[in-house]
Amino acid sequence: MTASEKPSARRRTSPLDPAVSEANEVSAVDETDRQIIRLLCANGRARNVDIAKTIGVTETTVRKRIARLLSTGAIEVVAIPSPSLAGLNLSAIIGIKTELHTLRAVCRSLAALPEVRYCGYSTGRFDLIIEAFFADQAHVLSFTTDVLGAMEGITAVETSLILEIEKFSFDW
Repeated sequence: MTASEKPSARRRTSPLDPAVSEANEVSAVDETDRQIIRLLCANGRARNVDIAKTIGVTETTVRKRIARLLSTGAIEVVAIPSPSLAGLNLSAIIGIKTELHTLRAVCRSLAALPEVRYCGYSTGRFDLIIEAFFADQAHVLSFTTDVLGAMEGITAVETSLILEIEKFSFDW
């Protein structure tokens, strides 16, 4: 296999990401697909036979639809560890302003940081919004001053700490 034939690493994308080539297939979900997705959101380990009984279709239908949804990138079934397992007990939503010509480079740099769980382009007051997890307040301070403060292209940062989570849902 030559270097040009090596498969590229799959990067996680949003169904809204223009890089998703199957965008038409992703948007072609019907009500049965939606029911399957809702049940998987509630329990990613649900058995196909149980899903089938719940929505009134055959197990084969569920198995084939889940396979299609997975292969097109419409869904991903993943385990999401609690940040507290890693000692990350403090979460923050951080709004970031950038020099516009550095926007994409800054976003890529932020997305690569281990503290950052979510990074998205935004309209309005901030160019980027990130969600990040920290061990403690000193970690937040170090991240905002030493990491974000040193990143070329960032012109302003506003950090909002999450005090308590009332709802955390993957419902669709």
